[in-house]
Amino acid sequence: MITSLSTGMILGFSAGMAPGPLLALVISETLQHGARAGIKVALAPVLTDLPIILLTLFVLSRLSGLDTLLGLISLGGGVFLCYLAWQGLTFSGSPMGAEAAPRERSLQKAVLVNVLSPHPYLFWLTVGGPLTVRALEQTWFAAAAFIGSFYLLLVGAKIGIAVLVGRSRRLLSGRPYIHTMRALGGMLLVLALLLLHEGWELISAAS
Repeated sequence: MITSLSTGMILGFSAGMAPGPLLALVISETLQHGARAGIKVALAPVLTDLPIILLTLFVLSRLSGLDTLLGLISLGGGVFLCYLAWQGLTFSGSPMGAEAAPRERSLQKAVLVNVLSPHPYLFWLTVGGPLTVRALEQTWFAAAAFIGSFYLLLVGAKIGIAVLVGRSRRLLSGRPYIHTMRALGGMLLVLALLLLHEGWELISAAS
């Protein structure tokens, strides 16, 4: 169980700190709407990943058509990230206090980003799923320790980033604030293009 716990913590912290669409969205939403919005985004994997875990564990026994499925998911994620990138690249400034209505959509954006990204599926298919199955062979408690520690560190790392960014948020005003949001939009665009390319490659490989 200790091995499962430590493995989950290492993988979770690494995933939480790794650059990606969800981390970019954590920073973007925190800058626009405050730390609470960023924390909401950070919590998205807790809401979305249980079906992903169950799906990928199911797929482990039925690998036919996997490349096409992941390719379509990647294309969908790339299109949605292009939309988010466009919002950032065309950002022209807004009052820092005007955050009540947009903040309610932060979690919805994060859920869509996480569900449409192929990375959670790939992780649970290639790493998390086999490790969970291996832990279940010992005891269900070991599997629970692995999954629990993974998400504790994954979400915790992103919440920590949201809090740190939120504390420096008031330092960003005027042109620096706008340039920061546009830079994040550029990052999301690069990630979107990577997802679209990955989706095309996966579909091409399956055909």
